[in-house]
Amino acid sequence: MNNLPLVLQLHPLLLVAVKLLLALLCGGLIGLERELNRKPAGLRTNILICMGAALLMITSRHISSGAPYTDPARLIAQILPGIGFIGAGVILQTRGSVHGLTTAATILVVTALGVTIGEGMFAVTFVTTLLIIFVLVLLRRVERAIVHHRRLFHYTFKTNEPATTLANLLGLLKREGLRLDDFNVGEAGDGTHEVHFSVVTSLKGNARLIEQLPQLGQALRAATHEHTD
Repeated sequence: MNNLPLVLQLHPLLLVAVKLLLALLCGGLIGLERELNRKPAGLRTNILICMGAALLMITSRHISSGAPYTDPARLIAQILPGIGFIGAGVILQTRGSVHGLTTAATILVVTALGVTIGEGMFAVTFVTTLLIIFVLVLLRRVERAIVHHRRLFHYTFKTNEPATTLANLLGLLKREGLRLDDFNVGEAGDGTHEVHFSVVTSLKGNARLIEQLPQLGQALRAATHEHTD
């Protein structure tokens, strides 16, 4: 407290207001990046999480007030189960592909940021916020440059001989240096079987598969979407 401005020492409520506003600002900056990229946990969610964590830290310190047999960390420890529940809610799994891990990790680190603000570690808060923005914004570009044009492709086609087709499909993927990400076969209802499979490849790799897959069956369909957390 001695390093704080005199006005904040004289008015504890003002210090609480500064912490909550800082939590609003830092959570808002991170949430804005999530909102602009249309992620499940956006602007308001990250603000509320950061402010909530800061408020719990402030309340924990107020409850203990240096009293014996009190531990301010106990209340903070209860944040993690709740945040884990929220994080699990934004993680989606679709056809073998898991989405939302980065958003869930962001929620966790925003919570830690709120706790840091509530403790009054303003310098650490500032540095951490900058690093989080760096990871979410600048490293995204680096990540895209490294894995440029690689994404998950889904394919569907019909065949009369599923066993033979599977063997031929595995041989084709082996020659292309690819592996199955997801695979299933079901009856199409017209005496044929419908084959569904997914692979991670480049646009050029997808083009090569499109050229060769008609040799394995008919009614070929292909789809993809580029998704980043």
